[in-house]
Amino acid sequence: MSICSTVSRDLDEPVAGTAPAARTWLLLEQTGPWGAKALTSSHLDPALGRALEAAAKGTGVRLALIRRPGRHADGHAPGTRRVYAGHTVPGNVWLHGATVTDPRRLLDLDFAALGRGDRGAFDTALGGAPHEGAPLALVCTNGKRDRCCAILGRPLAAELAASGAEGTWEVTHLGGHRFSPTILVLPHGYAYGRVDARSVGEILHRVREGRMVVSGCRGSTAWERPGQAAELAVRAETGEDAAEALTVVRTERSAPHWEVTVAHADGRHWRVTVAQAAALPPRPESCASSVLGSPAHMRVTALRPVALPTSLAV
Repeated sequence: MSICSTVSRDLDEPVAGTAPAARTWLLLEQTGPWGAKALTSSHLDPALGRALEAAAKGTGVRLALIRRPGRHADGHAPGTRRVYAGHTVPGNVWLHGATVTDPRRLLDLDFAALGRGDRGAFDTALGGAPHEGAPLALVCTNGKRDRCCAILGRPLAAELAASGAEGTWEVTHLGGHRFSPTILVLPHGYAYGRVDARSVGEILHRVREGRMVVSGCRGSTAWERPGQAAELAVRAETGEDAAEALTVVRTERSAPHWEVTVAHADGRHWRVTVAQAAALPPRPESCASSVLGSPAHMRVTALRPVALPTSLAV
């Protein structure tokens, strides 16, 4: 049977509006092998993993483990670990880093403040500072969740690292296995699917200029899925590629139809109608499942510029 990413590609399944949602990412370096639920099935203390999951729940913070590309059979915890926190909401995008020797220090974080975009919550607890290196290219490689991520993600991560992309890390989970290889790029928080080393190189080049690439983009993790699809539709319509130019200011109604208002930093607004549709024919949503499904995808059915009253403009 074909792996799920091959079927998805052959069926030309759209990737827009499929990114994970997280206003803030918290990334902890953890060497060694990862299980399907890496925070509690890796060489990280599972009790700590559960405590971190509980602390982050409902705060807008998404936790993930990262490691440098390479062999991962070792059983030794790193003496020092890199930790990153990145907030992805336009107007307050930032990426800070820190080094810790005891990962339990992450429990000192004020997760609610971190989810709101308070960088001081990270710096005060962990001695963090603004990340001044290359943008982070986080490649999903966790084959225990889905073999596509290992088969396609790990070679990509290795190729990027070998090419000198200093910000390359493997990451535990970005969702959307069938779009492998998938990456998340920080600081701006755009996720991409079906990428190769050349396309990632272009994405990273544009990030350094404060821009993003629409092609292959799954969406900004700052928004829920309807907002992701709406933002990308406005970008496709206008050609806007400045990473922080657009903000999802309002999402009205509920599944399977939404009205999303997207604002430009220059004051323009658009009203975008997004509908949830089932992908047909049925296909495997994951290599781990033998059951065929019809995954939901976001379909933009209307896009129009609007003039909002001053009192409603954001």
